[in-house]
Amino acid sequence: MGRAFWVDQDFDRDRDGRYAVHVRKNLDAFDWGDIAPVRFACAAWELATPPSLSPGYVRWDRRVLEATCVRNTWDGSLNARVRLVSPLPAQLTSSRAWWRDRGWLDWQETFGQYVEPSQQDLARHPFLRACLLVEAPVPLDDLPPEPEGPHDEVEQSAVRAVTVLTRELNALLAPVLEQLGP
Repeated sequence: MGRAFWVDQDFDRDRDGRYAVHVRKNLDAFDWGDIAPVRFACAAWELATPPSLSPGYVRWDRRVLEATCVRNTWDGSLNARVRLVSPLPAQLTSSRAWWRDRGWLDWQETFGQYVEPSQQDLARHPFLRACLLVEAPVPLDDLPPEPEGPHDEVEQSAVRAVTVLTRELNALLAPVLEQLGP
């Protein structure tokens, strides 16, 4: 089975631990004093992904457009919110009657990556780009506890949190991406 997300440790190591440096420079991204690991894990994930860090410490499959982790306001649990490129639904592809020779375009690809159309493209053609929005709870079991403050091995805890989130999101989304195909 493929993977939806991975930590690019080689790239990071070749650049002298740039994720740890990024975490240390952005300690204000963390809210301290929570007994649950959720806020810390969400902040660590945000610092590990674009646009905060580009290229990201966490990389993802070309069908992943964005991936965020948020605290559920109802019970404080951790939720993932991931947008995926999808083929058009069968209801739209079974007949092209709605198409009416308007020149509809689907997702464009550049160097194997799905890209948003430019303003110039939008001025010339209509686009119909299907996306799936995945919103799901993420288990907290293996997340490290939130450090007690900015002095308490924050970088190591952030790396551990991102590693756990990557594993959990892979378990959740790799089967979906496999079903969607290349």
